[in-house]
Amino acid sequence: MSAPAAGVSASPPSRAGRNLPVAVGVGVALALVVLGTLYTVKATFVVVVALATAIAVHELATSVRSAGVQVPTVLLVAGNVVILVAAYVDGPDTLAAAFVLTVLAVAVARLGHGPQGLTRDLSVAVFIVTWVSLLAAFAMVMLAEPDGPDRIVVFILAVVLSDTGGYLAGVLFGRHRMAPRVSPKKSWEGLVGSILLATAGTALVMPLLLDTPAWQGALFGAVVVVTATLGDLGESLVKRDLGVKDMGRLLPEHGGLMDRLDSLLPTAPVAAVLFVALLP
Repeated sequence: MSAPAAGVSASPPSRAGRNLPVAVGVGVALALVVLGTLYTVKATFVVVVALATAIAVHELATSVRSAGVQVPTVLLVAGNVVILVAAYVDGPDTLAAAFVLTVLAVAVARLGHGPQGLTRDLSVAVFIVTWVSLLAAFAMVMLAEPDGPDRIVVFILAVVLSDTGGYLAGVLFGRHRMAPRVSPKKSWEGLVGSILLATAGTALVMPLLLDTPAWQGALFGAVVVVTATLGDLGESLVKRDLGVKDMGRLLPEHGGLMDRLDSLLPTAPVAAVLFVALLP
């Protein structure tokens, strides 16, 4: 994780290399922003997500630039906002149209810079808009539902519980590495912790917020563990390929925004589908 900023208390890091008071404080602040926007004016949550994903797109564009890849950052950020707003305002069909138009605009913009590295640059640009903007847009589709804020809370909480369970179990009991060449701190014991905490937490919360049976909540949590873990490992693989430790340094002891969204992004479309299948 990124080094503590100047002036931050020199509390000793945990076994996992984090300054826990700072990390928890940042996490609580993010939770307050999410809950405060979700349960006041829903549209303000769209603004929060648009800002967070725009920063994540910029972090990715900056990281790939260090590897010699050139992508139209401003156009990607603008397209990101259009995709999210389209998904919230008019659903999946308009979301798909906004995504296609963004990809076409990015392709046209890149064509103006000549053939050198064209295939590589276009592939990376489409990868960024798919990984961040398209996946995040499914959260906007969930939000647009009448019970959207409750769906978003369950979705985010499941991912947080998966990450927290994996972190705690990994620190306390982690002995067997899951993918040492990708993420040395990931352990099978941590995966068990993710499953236990996420399934137990969603089995309690989903019946309260969405009036589902507890077993459906547990099922939701178990599926989220899979997508969240794959998202985390996927971002670790990209960072290793690019030779960076964190995508950014915006959040003390958390890295960049992309480092916080890595588990949420691939989970969003799966959560959206699960809600359609499980909710009346």
